[in-house]
Amino acid sequence: MPPQRILLVHGAATTAGVWSTVRELLENGSPAFEVEAPDRACSGDLRTEVDALAGAAAGAVVVGVSGGATLGLALLAAGVPVAGALLHEPAVGSLVPGLLARVAEEYAAHGVAGFGSALYGPAWDPSMASADPDAVRRDFAMFRAFEPPARAMELPARVTTTVGALSPPPRHRAARALRAVAGVPYRVLAGCGHAVHLEQPQQLASAVRELVG
Repeated sequence: MPPQRILLVHGAATTAGVWSTVRELLENGSPAFEVEAPDRACSGDLRTEVDALAGAAAGAVVVGVSGGATLGLALLAAGVPVAGALLHEPAVGSLVPGLLARVAEEYAAHGVAGFGSALYGPAWDPSMASADPDAVRRDFAMFRAFEPPARAMELPARVTTTVGALSPPPRHRAARALRAVAGVPYRVLAGCGHAVHLEQPQQLASAVRELVG
C-alpha cells in the first residue's frame, strides 16, 4: 500500500523552506509519508491559489499553518477531495473581527519584518520571507478578505483545526466560532502559539500522525 501523501501549505511571509523540520519528521518517521511542500505563487487571488493546490491536495492530507490553514479551508469549501486536513489557526473573516488588527498595524509601521514578528512571534525571522517584496501585501489582502463558509460543510472524517495553547484569546474564539458555524472540529496544541511549525515541529508531526492513524 503506498504511503499517505501529505501536502504542506505555507502562509504569508514564508516559503516552503519553513517546513524543513516538519517535512523531515514526516518523511523519516514511522510510518513514513510522501510529502509535498510547494512554494506558492502568493498571487493575492484566492481562486488562483486554490486551483494551483487542488491537484496536489486531492487524495492528500492537507497541513497548513496561518495562511496555509486558510487555504486549506478554501480547498475544503471548494469541494476538493482531500483525504483529511490539519489546519492551524486559519483566518476566519467576520467571525472574529479584529483578529489580524495588530498584524496590520505592525505591517503598516514596520513592513514585512513587523508583519512576520507580529504574526509568528520570535521563532520567525525575515530570512524566512519570500524574496518578492510585494508577496506579503498580496497574501495579506487575500487572507484578510477571506470568509469561511457560513454553514456547516460536509467534511472528511479526518479534518480538524488546531490552536496553540499559548495563542491569545481571539485565536481560541476563532476556533470555537469556526466549529459553531462551519462544523469544523478543533483541538488545542500545548506549548505553542501561532508558529507551531517553528516552535513545536515534533508536536505538529505527531498531530498529523494521529490524524492519519
